[in-house]
Amino acid sequence: MTESSTGRTRPGLRERKKARTRATIRACAMRLFREQGYDATTIEQIIEAAEVSETTFFRYFPTKEDVVLQDDYDPMLIEAFQAQPPELPLVAALRAAFASAFAGMSAEQRAEQNERIALVFAVPKLRAAMLDQVSQAMQLVARAMAERAGRRPDDFTVRTVAGAIVGAAMAVSAAVADDPHADLAALIDQAIAHLEPGLTL
Repeated sequence: MTESSTGRTRPGLRERKKARTRATIRACAMRLFREQGYDATTIEQIIEAAEVSETTFFRYFPTKEDVVLQDDYDPMLIEAFQAQPPELPLVAALRAAFASAFAGMSAEQRAEQNERIALVFAVPKLRAAMLDQVSQAMQLVARAMAERAGRRPDDFTVRTVAGAIVGAAMAVSAAVADDPHADLAALIDQAIAHLEPGLTL
């Protein structure tokens, strides 16, 4: 990692190469899913389209489902959340973190995110696999909130608040699945705004 002129850390050359490879694999996979359907697309076809080895593919994505389900933006969200002023209330800080994370995404990245969400809701196998991802997201949010609030991640109230946030995100995902052109960032902000007045630790 290197330090930018703004004082924020910036990925080194190796990290940027890995990110490009990962993005290439995913972009090729999404194109194939779009053209011939998720179930009809094989890992071998994705490997060929991305021009990578089988070893490289599985280094980034253990399964075909992971190409769609793995979210690269969770670390960005947690970093943005941790950077919020300590005097900002918990849910307000998370709302600001979502806004910051989405602000760092290009229009192409936002469109891909919407497309992946729509695909998850359209494919039964992906919908089933998403349940595990929801559990992981709740744990991730709970850990970040607990650290900020000086509480334990397994505190029931912390888990309840984290569950409410992730539930709101799921409601947004369902709306995006209905309308792939929806503004994901605006919907997330609106959903958390509904929770903000009464959701505290």
